[in-house]
Formats: sequence, C-alpha cells, structure tokens
Amino acid sequence: MSAIVADLRRNRLTTSYLIVAALLVLLVVAGGFLSDRFLTWRNVINVGQQLIVLGMVSLGQTFVVLIGGIDLAIGSLVSALTVFLANFLEWRPDLVWLALPLALVAATCVGAINGLLTVVLRVHPLIVTLGMSSIIFGGTLMYRKEPGGSIPRGYVDIAYSSIAGVPIGAIVMIVIFAVAGLWLQRTRTGRSIYFVGGDREASRLNGLPVDRIVVLAYALSGFCAGIAAIFLTARTGVGDPRIGVALTLQSVTPVVVGGTILAGGRGGVLGTFLGVLLVTMLNSLLNFVGVSSYYQWIIQGLIIITAVGIYSKGRR
Repeated sequence: MSAIVADLRRNRLTTSYLIVAALLVLLVVAGGFLSDRFLTWRNVINVGQQLIVLGMVSLGQTFVVLIGGIDLAIGSLVSALTVFLANFLEWRPDLVWLALPLALVAATCVGAINGLLTVVLRVHPLIVTLGMSSIIFGGTLMYRKEPGGSIPRGYVDIAYSSIAGVPIGAIVMIVIFAVAGLWLQRTRTGRSIYFVGGDREASRLNGLPVDRIVVLAYALSGFCAGIAAIFLTARTGVGDPRIGVALTLQSVTPVVVGGTILAGGRGGVLGTFLGVLLVTMLNSLLNFVGVSSYYQWIIQGLIIITAVGIYSKGRR
C-alpha cells in the first residue's frame, strides 16, 4: 500500500514539474514575440543574477514548508543582514573574511531560534515567525532607517563576476540546489524531513527526533537567507533595512508553484528551482512590456492562490 501511495505522489510531482516546464517554454516563446530584448544574452545574464537571491530564500522556504511550517521572518532577516554587512565592512573593509561567516552564523542561529520557539511553545510557526519578523524589522530600523554603509571594491565581484559569461553566483546557486536535492533524497536526515512533514505524530512514534528535525529545517532556512543577503549586499552595495520586505511573499511563490504542498511532506527543490525560473523570467518580461511593479505583486498573489487551489484539489 505504501508503495502505491509513494508512486502516486511521485506521479503527481512529475506532473507538476511538467506543467511548470511547459509554462516556462510558453513564457520564452511569448517573450520573444513581445520584446526583442527578452531573448538577448544580456537579459539572460541579468536573469541569472536576479535568480540568486530569490533562489536562495525560496530554497530555505522549501525546507520549512516540507515539514509543514512556514518562515515569515526570512525577508526581515535578509534586510537586517544587508545592514550588518554594509556597516561592518564600512568600518573594517579588510575583514570581509570575518563578516561573511558571522552573517551566516547569525542567520542560522535566528532560524534555529524560530524552530526552537515553535517546538517549545507549541505555537503555529506562522505566529512565531511573524513575531520574529517584527522584532528583527523593528531592531533594524532602530539602528538604521535609511539605506547606508558601503562595501569594498572586491566584494562586488561576488554578484557580478562570471565564467564564460555565466554569473558565478548563478552557478553556485545551482550547485547548492543540487546538493540540497541529493541530501533530501539520499540521506536519512533529509528523508526524515519528508516523514515529519507527512505525519509528525507517526514520525515521533517511529522514533524520529521530530523536534530536532524541525529546528534543523528552520536553521537551514536561516542559512539560506544569509547566503541571499551576502549576494544582495554585493549587488546593491549598501545595507537597506527594507530591501527584504518583498522577499517573504516572493520566497513562497516558487515553492508553491513548484508543487511543494503547504501542508508538508511532498515536494522538493527541483520544483522550487523551476518555480524560481518561472517567476524571475515572468517579472523580467513584465518589466520589458512596461507593467508596473504593483501589478506584478497582484500577479504573484494570483499565482499563489491559483497554484494552491489546483494542488489542493488534486490532493483531495
């Protein structure tokens, strides 16, 4: 029976991947007709650079959603880390080697605290991470209300360096996605994330360290937010306390579109990666045809509602 259920889940995921891939093809074809700049190599490079930040926060969100949670603090965390990096490096530009690990450790610890609070307080993660988001956002604004700080010249290479015209950041992101996918599918801890998301109580009865896995998933989300902040700071050159506000919604969109169920237990990083590609290319095309960013927010909201509706109906 379990084999049949697993096969059905695999088929549904394959179908969702094929749907997203088909939408990507249609988007590329439509983009070629609507704008003569959409399929240029310059725009391909630009899309590759834009993929990195959205890809990393979406990957982090994927870990959390797979266990049946959600991380609404991820945008505020990215903002706070850009402020930390830009101000620290303005003070000591020679300590890049120290600033980057500190940002990653801090981000991972914040994520782990989110998971720990969820486990200890037995409160829905939406409430915990929303409260944490408010704390981080308020604390960041107390320190700096406007964009500021600076980064050393070499730091910019993190965002803009390339190999044979392909952004190094995009290559790094793809490698991270590949490693994450293999870890989820081929390791016991990775598979445990699916088990916990599918049925937390049954996982506990079968001896899985459920609380530890929940904390791990949120810690990974924080770590991914740290990587996103490093690239975003290199791209903008300053620390902005509000720059990550939009990332909270944006990190959920590719996850849902890629077929990861918000209830947890089913999905994966391949679907998220395809979703990131779709959302990034869609935003690029909308910019080329002159659609306001406000309408782009509306479109993303409609995409989330539609995707959740379709997948929920298919699950029933």
